[in-house]
Formats: sequence, C-alpha cells, structure tokens
Amino acid sequence: MPKIKLIIFVSLLFSTLTIQGVFSQKTKQLPNPRNIILMIGDGVGYNQLVATNYYLGMTAQVQEQFPVRLAMAHYPAKGGGYDPGKPGSNYYVSGYNPAKAWRDTAYLKRDYTESAASATALATGVKTYNNSVGMSVSQDTLENLVQWAKSVGKSAGVVTTVEFSHATPAGFVAHNSTRSNYSKIAAEMLLDSRCDVIMGCGDPMYDNDGHAMKGKWNKAKYVVDSSFWQQFIAGSGKQIKFEVEGKIKTLQDIDRDNVPDPWTVIRDPESFRGLQKGRTPKRVLGCPKVYETIQQARTLQNGETKNSPPYTAPLIQTVPTLAEMAGGALNVLDNNPKGFFVMIEGGATDWASHSNQKGRLIEEMIGFEDAVAAVVAWVEKNSNWKETMLIVTGDHETGFLWGEQPFRPMIEKKKGELPDMNFYSEDHTNSLIPFYAKGAGSELYRNFADEYDSIRGPFIQNSEIAQLIHLLWVK
Repeated sequence: MPKIKLIIFVSLLFSTLTIQGVFSQKTKQLPNPRNIILMIGDGVGYNQLVATNYYLGMTAQVQEQFPVRLAMAHYPAKGGGYDPGKPGSNYYVSGYNPAKAWRDTAYLKRDYTESAASATALATGVKTYNNSVGMSVSQDTLENLVQWAKSVGKSAGVVTTVEFSHATPAGFVAHNSTRSNYSKIAAEMLLDSRCDVIMGCGDPMYDNDGHAMKGKWNKAKYVVDSSFWQQFIAGSGKQIKFEVEGKIKTLQDIDRDNVPDPWTVIRDPESFRGLQKGRTPKRVLGCPKVYETIQQARTLQNGETKNSPPYTAPLIQTVPTLAEMAGGALNVLDNNPKGFFVMIEGGATDWASHSNQKGRLIEEMIGFEDAVAAVVAWVEKNSNWKETMLIVTGDHETGFLWGEQPFRPMIEKKKGELPDMNFYSEDHTNSLIPFYAKGAGSELYRNFADEYDSIRGPFIQNSEIAQLIHLLWVK
C-alpha cells in the first residue's frame, strides 16, 4: 500500500474508533445526515467577522451562534507552493505552531495555504501542495465530496460568487495538477463530472460591471473557450454532445438511468430567483451575466478608494445575490429523496482582502452572511436539524486584518461606520480561522479538535471536515 494511502487509512481508522468511543453501547450507530451543506467564506478569518459585526451594530452573526464553535488550521502539505515540473521535491507539512503564531508576524506570513490546496483538503480529507486541484502530493487523483455524495446516491453541487472554475469550486469537483488550467478544469466540471448544480461567474460575453461586451469578448478560459461557450448556451436543456479541442464529448449520466443528462443554463437574475420555488430542471448551470465576480470587481465610482465605506459605488442590479443562488441550488438538489451535498462559497471576500478594500470586504461579508441566514431559513422550513448538517467556515485568512497594530483589536464605531481596521498583508496568512457547525452529526467535530491554541482554543484541521463526512456517509 502506498505510504500516503496508508497514512489516510490509519487516520480514518483512528478517527472512527475515537468517534465510536463517545457513544454508549446502546447508541453505536453514527448519525446519517440526509443533507450536508458546507459554506466557505474565502479568506475569512475571525477579524473579518468582527469588522462586519461592528459595521452592522451586531454582536454575532448567525453561524457564530451555532452549538459547535471551533478554530481550524489550514496549512498545506508543502508550504510555499509546488512545481509539478520538478520531480523529487522534498514534501513536508508546514504546520501551525500556536506559540509562534501569536508572537511572530513573519511566521504567519510564510508557508500558508492557498485556495486550491485548502479546497482539496476540505473536499477530500487529504492535505496537498499549493495550487493542486484534487491531486495528492504524489499526483494521485483524490476522490472529492461531490464524487463521494454521488457514489452513495445523493445529488451534489457547487455555488460561488467568483468564476465557477476557480480554485475553491474546482477543488470539490475537478482534478488538475495546477489551478491555473481553467479551461481544462471547466471542461471537466461541465462534461466529465456528475454534478447536478454548478453556479458561478466567468461569462466572457460580459465585463465586470455586467455590461455586454461589444465586439471582442473577454477571455473565455473560465468556460472552456469561446467556441464551446457558444455551443453550450445555444444547446441549453437539450444538447448532450459537445466538441472540445477537436473531440466530441458526451455529458455524464447523473442519476444512473443510462441516459446522458443535459444542462439547463440560466443567466438572468429573474431565472435564479424563479429557481427558488416550485418545480426545477433536472440539472442546472447558473452563470450570471458578469465576468469575474458578482460584485467585488465592479468599477470604482464616486471617488471610491480602498478605504471607502461599503456601497460607495452602487451594486450591479443585473446579477443575483449569493442568497438567491444558494436558494435555487437547494431547491434543485432537494429533488433527490436520498439527499445532497453542496458547497456554497462567498469567493470575493478573499479578493477584497487581497486588495485591502475595507468597504468592499464588508459588502462581500454581508452578502455571505445573508446567504448563511437564507440557508438556515431553508433548513428550518424545508428540512430540519435532525437530517441536515450545516458547516460554515473559510479556507484560509487573507489580509492579516487587525486594529492599529498586528494582534491589536479593532475599535468599534457607530453602526454603519467602518471600525478602525487595518490590513497588514496583501496575501494569505497561516492564522487559524473559525469553524461553525450545526445539525445532524456536527457535534462529532469536537472529537477531532485535539490540538489547542491559547487564544482560539481547540482546533481541527481542514482535512478533517471531509474525513468525518466519509464516516457519516459510508459507502
């Protein structure tokens, strides 16, 4: 047995024995949630939440009141990235040292993960090298949670506010040695996966303000290529074969009835809103009419700077909100009586932090929090907490957000005003991030939190999210 697979097997075996040990002889059966919803605020650490609470005049967001509240580490299997073109690299786990983390800012700014590696860990239960999409450090293909859910008869999907072939959604669906191969990743997601729902941006026919491109399109790499995209939107609801790079490919059969299943493509905000109620198509690709993000990448207006308050530039009105996208996705996925898995990402929270945009970070955080509240409302109306588990977390922290100095708290001002907050990086950090969970089986994550940080308390590893799901949804 290869070494990495042996490590995974031993880890899962140990986790199984640990979890089963918390049950009495009368209750050895592990919970079996019908649905699992994983929501990811990309780049969201503790202080992104605090800043948003201060702006809104709130003490806690919805997820901060969940019964399971832990911290989470997210470092990659190899710090600083990996070049697949250089065989024989010395793999190592960079780790998280609580003592160093709270006294050495330089320590937190090196050997951090990025979204693809973290998404792969979240989706497969295996840490990997930076920029990997669903591939191990030894270049083995890893089984992700979309594949796992489909293998046990459930529906599955991914939703994001950035390009649907971007790192986080890709990590839950596709496999590639590097995240930058967007065209190939998009082709795998749309043609080779058995996803029931994919929602995200990337439409090359529109710009970042949602305006139709006149003449020359944007680069079509996020949707395979321009030729494919024209085929795809023209064949919505009926076409099952597409030409890609001179080869004819047939769509996957998502429900094992031996019939390939075409996509229904929706693009207008009214279609996303209409998808939230009533009968739905069997399979949906939702691609809003905007290029890179739902809102964050829109043009700066009205003298807006990175320090401007939220909504200085008006929001784009021709795109759906993340809450509307999530609601539509849930209504499609819930058609399966066996249940579903879905990953819902607020992707541009990361982009705003990379750009140190205080106001736009708050905008994106509010959009993500609205989506969390909408998902909670959906569970309580259409399901219940005994059959559905909801996890809300991030993939890493971006921006090293603190107060007047690193590790100094932000200062709250009046409701509707930005707090005194400062970014101390334009990149990711190795800081612990929050993890919240509620519903069937969620309490078992406490058994994985066997490491301790003096400030954040017990913490789990990002790879342990999928490891528990594997145990709850046994094949």
